[in-house]
Amino acid sequence: MTSSTATSASAESTQLAERVVENLSRAHHELMAADQSVVLIGEDLLDPYGGAFKVARGLSTAFPDRVLTTPISEAGLTGFAAGLALAGQRPIVEIMFGDFISLAFDQIWNFLSKSVTMYGRRLELNAVIRCPVGGNRGYGATHSQSPQKHFIGIPDLELYEVSPFHDNVPLLARLANRGNPVILFEDKSLYTRRMLPGDEVSELLSRRLLEGRDGDGWAHVFIDRDAEPDVVIITPGGLVSRCVDAVEELLVEHELEVELLVPQRLYPFDPTPVLPILDRAGHVVVIEEGTGGGSWGTEVAVTLYEHARADGSSGLARPVHRLSSESSIIPCARHLEQQVLIQTADIVEAVATLAGGEEVEHA
Repeated sequence: MTSSTATSASAESTQLAERVVENLSRAHHELMAADQSVVLIGEDLLDPYGGAFKVARGLSTAFPDRVLTTPISEAGLTGFAAGLALAGQRPIVEIMFGDFISLAFDQIWNFLSKSVTMYGRRLELNAVIRCPVGGNRGYGATHSQSPQKHFIGIPDLELYEVSPFHDNVPLLARLANRGNPVILFEDKSLYTRRMLPGDEVSELLSRRLLEGRDGDGWAHVFIDRDAEPDVVIITPGGLVSRCVDAVEELLVEHELEVELLVPQRLYPFDPTPVLPILDRAGHVVVIEEGTGGGSWGTEVAVTLYEHARADGSSGLARPVHRLSSESSIIPCARHLEQQVLIQTADIVEAVATLAGGEEVEHA
């Protein structure tokens, strides 16, 4: 390699955005350095291992008294964190695999979330439960699920999801001081992908960030911001890569103008910042990796209808369509797993069918 080539390659590498796992790790380092009340609790967090997905790498070395590795008991470690939150600390819990959050459900539902208001006055209770979720890694039926829908509607519990569009450094600091307990879902397929911090998503797509209430943002991905899109997709952060690929294919292969909306906060769901975009849409599709039935997609659809009815000016003249994974366990074999979990090809087929005037079967 010549000197000029090496210099060029070096310059290119320094311009690469950090990976999502690196961004999350940096968020923890900066928050724990700034706030002595932040404690990280979970299984196998200590260096050199640094957690199952390495978000905690380096933290126990930097903050040895505030990174607490625990026995294998999601109920126990979550209950411990709830007690610390009641005492004024700001615990962050790492659930090793999101599937195991079911073991902590009682602590979240009957203790952590209720403690905000059940003592006769409202308490500032700060706790973040980080929850790696999702499949497409061949981990099988008990390590690949997306349990978001099971926590929708619990009073004083807020749900967020990591996105490559949203910097986790300010997000984690904000969630640790939210005053309510928070579950932060992290799709495992994102960890090794790079953040998308700029205005350009690809050669075809651009993006902008829309500010919502309390600092909660939306990412808006578009081909031509001034065009009236044939379809607008609403999806959480874990599906961004699949949806971006689908939007490009729909443009190139089907000549369809499709836009993408990605919220930071899943619940309570506030569509106010994006209603003008939805008003221009030919169709609206909500896509999630979890299974249908009492799902986040259903919650989004109902909320959009309520806003349309309330202001009387919405352009939601057509049904909000929902796409999700198959109602099935998730196989280990990768080819079978991909048949169960929603993929780019599924999104392309469904959106093209919808834009062509045919009915889409709701998953």
